[in-house]
Amino acid sequence: MLIAGFPAGAWGTNCYVVAPAAGEECVIIDPGHQATQGVEETLAKHRLKPVAVVLTHGHIDHVASVVPVCGAHDVPAWIHPEDRYMMSDPERALGRSIGMPLMGELTVGEPDDVKELTDGAALKLAGLDLSVAHAPGHTKGSVTFRMPETAEIPSVFFSGDLLFAGSVGRTDLPGGDMDEMLGSLARVCLPLDDSTVVLSGHGQQTTIGQERATNPYLRQVAAAGQGADPKSAPRRGM
Repeated sequence: MLIAGFPAGAWGTNCYVVAPAAGEECVIIDPGHQATQGVEETLAKHRLKPVAVVLTHGHIDHVASVVPVCGAHDVPAWIHPEDRYMMSDPERALGRSIGMPLMGELTVGEPDDVKELTDGAALKLAGLDLSVAHAPGHTKGSVTFRMPETAEIPSVFFSGDLLFAGSVGRTDLPGGDMDEMLGSLARVCLPLDDSTVVLSGHGQQTTIGQERATNPYLRQVAAAGQGADPKSAPRRGM
């Protein structure tokens, strides 16, 4: 398995390129702000051919490079329908203007081919199996992607802005909801094995076991169910 990730752009959003091995087809996860060069360098380094872009949610820091990346390789982008509007209207998604200088650097809009993700979908792309879980809280259309455990590697969980090392995504932007966030943590994250590797939208790699033991949100959800109210703990993301 080949997973190459790098932080991109003004928000340091993690973009991932995933393939069964070098020299094969691949999937690109969350090509955000100023991610195009990093994507192309990663593809060239590992001799990879993209077959799809998949998106954990629609915030501009995760989708800003979707149009150029999809256009350059003639591949579709997959996104949950509740976040699809954000690709064409990023300012409404943030509830404010993100500023003309920054907007001038972005190619806003949809790629030619957009496919919609659904909860429980099993995507088979580039020889990879990706299980989709709808995980609202950060946005209404947030999703996660999980790859199953194999003899060589543990399960890998692309959490987007649902779960970070030591924190969770912010819920104060349009579509954010703390109750939904806690519900998604309980439904999507808690059932995963401790060995599951978490690759999130921002920050460092972690594991479910580490977060179960130390993350204030996951600990309180595990201890008290969705009624937990860890609102004093820090949150991250755009």
